Amino acid sequence: MSKKNLIKKAFIKSLPVMAAYVVLGMGFGILMDDRGYEPIWAICCSIFIYAGSMQYVGAELLAGFASPVHTAFMTLMVNARHLFYGISMIGKYRKMKKFKPYLIFALTDETYSLLCDSKDYPKEEKDTELYCFLVSLFNQSYWVSGTALGAFLGQILDFNSSGIEFSMTALFVTVFVEQWLSVKEHRAALTGLIITGICLFVFGRENFLIPAMVLITAILSLPYFERRFKRQ
Repeated sequence: MSKKNLIKKAFIKSLPVMAAYVVLGMGFGILMDDRGYEPIWAICCSIFIYAGSMQYVGAELLAGFASPVHTAFMTLMVNARHLFYGISMIGKYRKMKKFKPYLIFALTDETYSLLCDSKDYPKEEKDTELYCFLVSLFNQSYWVSGTALGAFLGQILDFNSSGIEFSMTALFVTVFVEQWLSVKEHRAALTGLIITGICLFVFGRENFLIPAMVLITAILSLPYFERRFKRQ
């Protein structure tokens, strides 16, 4: 496949993500401006951190002068889901060469959903690495472009940013509902809802997230460790 056709294929594949990332990136850019940061800082966050929901949380952590330890632990908990679906990409990324570091860095939820199905890969194996790189790059470019647009609009226009951080929550609710409707097994989803509700009641709105993530991760990991124990 020629590079022109490969670029076209990757771009078309990434179009559904563009619609979400530009809007969500704009929300992050506006939020950063509202917290007093110049556009360059918002853009750098989307280039070098590129963590979606964690960037929204990070804006609040930066504004609140959170400690490095608290920030690191919060980042681990919020992005812990990458540990699970990232493992499934090890086989696909094993043969990647020069683009492997970037592919690992740019593996977001949406990029994973586009690249997890090998049926869409180019027929020629030599084109697969470039295809995965292009899809990942296009997706990040949408996020960075949206961030820049939102940050500069925040400088020009007077936005009321109250509640804008809820946009990532809305996205996750949408993903949750879609997954709920697409599968018959709801044990993991119900576990997350029940544990989150209990932690919210016990620890309160300000402190429930980390305990909830720890407990959910521990409970969902139990079957894996049970199987490992039985094999020994």
